[in-house]
Amino acid sequence: MTFTPQNGESVEALKGVIQVPENRQRRGSPMIPLHYVRFPATTKNPGSPIVYLAGGPGGSGINTAKGRRFPLFMQLRKYGDVIALDQRGTGLSDVTPACRSKQPLPSDQIMDDKDYIERHQKALKECVRFWGEQKVDLKGYNTLESVADLEALRKHLNAEKITLWGISYGSHLALAAIKKMDDRIDKVIIASVEGLQQTIKLPQRTDAYFKRLQTAIHNEPLAKQQYPDIFQLIQRVHQRLEMSPLTLTLSPKDKPPFEFILQRRTMQQFASRMISDPIWTKRLLQLYLAVDQGDVPLLQQQMARYLAPSRPIQLRAMPTAMDIASGMSQQRRTKIEEQAKTALLGSYLNFSFHYTDVLPELDLGDEFRQPPQSSIPVLLLSGTLDGRTYIESQREAVTGLKNITAVTVVNAGHNLFMSSPEVGNIMEKFLKGQSIIKKSIIVQLPDFGNKT
Repeated sequence: MTFTPQNGESVEALKGVIQVPENRQRRGSPMIPLHYVRFPATTKNPGSPIVYLAGGPGGSGINTAKGRRFPLFMQLRKYGDVIALDQRGTGLSDVTPACRSKQPLPSDQIMDDKDYIERHQKALKECVRFWGEQKVDLKGYNTLESVADLEALRKHLNAEKITLWGISYGSHLALAAIKKMDDRIDKVIIASVEGLQQTIKLPQRTDAYFKRLQTAIHNEPLAKQQYPDIFQLIQRVHQRLEMSPLTLTLSPKDKPPFEFILQRRTMQQFASRMISDPIWTKRLLQLYLAVDQGDVPLLQQQMARYLAPSRPIQLRAMPTAMDIASGMSQQRRTKIEEQAKTALLGSYLNFSFHYTDVLPELDLGDEFRQPPQSSIPVLLLSGTLDGRTYIESQREAVTGLKNITAVTVVNAGHNLFMSSPEVGNIMEKFLKGQSIIKKSIIVQLPDFGNKT
C-alpha cells in the first residue's frame, strides 16, 4: 500500500490485520480485529520490530503516523520495521459503537458539580446497558488484554522480541507489558509516562506543575509582568465564576450562535485539557486573564473555538473501560479525594475518578498496579512542563527498572517527541545501544507575554 501522511509525502508500507479474542477470560469470546501499518526497515540487518503504542487511552497509532510524528516513524526505520498499531477499540480496530446517552449537558443553564457528576454517572449506566445490547464485552477492554494483543502481534510478525515505543497511556501499556513479556521485549522507549498506579493523578501534583510554570514564566520579563502570580490568577477567576457565572454569546464559524454560561467548572475542565503542552497553556492563561479583566468580547471570540451548545453526554467503550480497569488503590483514592478539596483543578483532571464506583467489576486490582521490575534497556523522556503526567510521578513509575536512561526535556510538555531534533537523535543512540551522555535537552519556551 501507499501510505500518505498529512504532510503530503508518500511511502510504501504494508497494511495488516490480525484477529484476537475480545475477552480471553471468557470461553467462546468473539474475535475482534487489530489493524496495523508496517513501515519496512531501511537497513540490511534490522533489529526487532518497533511497535508504536499511542496514548489516550483511545488514540490511534495509524493516525499518529499520519501526523506530525511521521518523520520520526521514518527516522526509526534505520533500526527495524516500525509498526503503527491501532490498539483494540481504537482507530481501524474499533468495532464498538459510540454511545449517545439521554443525559443532557445544557450550555445555557447553571449546573453544580454534584448534578454534573451524577449526570455523567447516569450516562455511563445507560451506556453500559447500550453496549451490553450491542454485545460489547467491556471486560475485554483493559490493559492486560492489550498486553496479550502485543504478544499475539509478536508471534504474527515472527519476531523473537519486539521493541516498544509508547507515550502517555502507551507508556502505561508498555510498563504492563514489561511485567508480562520481559523475555520477549528487546528495548523500550517511553515518554510522558503514566505509571500503572497513576491513571488517576494526584491533584497536588497539578498545583506543583503550575508553580514550575510560574518559575519558567519569570524568566521572561514581559510574561512576568503580565502573569506575576498565575496561581492567584487561577484561584481568583475560579472564585469569581463560582459567585457569578458569566453568560457568553458564542458565534462559531459557519454555525448558529448560542448562549453558554461560563462556570468555575468550565475553566477547570479547560485547564485539564490545555495544560498538556506550553503552547496550549499560553492560550489557557490568556483565557484566565480575559475573565479576570472582564474582557467579554475577547472571551466570546476565543471560547467559540472550544465550546459547544447543549448536547447529550457521549462515551466511547475503550477509553472509558480502560481507565476504570487500571483504576487506583483505596489508599490512593483517599489521598486524591482529600487533595481535590483544595487543589486548583479539583477532580476534573481525572474525571474517570467518578466512574469507578459505577463499574467496580472492571478493576484489575492492586497487583496489576505494582510497578514492573526488569533489566530491559529503557529510555525515559520527560518534559519539565508536562501538565498531564508530572516529572516526579514519572520517576516514581519506573523505580523498579534497573537499566533505565532518563532524559529531561526542559520546557517541553506532554507531546515532546517533536519538540527538538535532539529527541530523535537520542532515540537513535538508544536503539544503537550507545551510551547517552547528554541527559538534558533544552527547548524554547513559547513567548507567554506575546498575545499572538
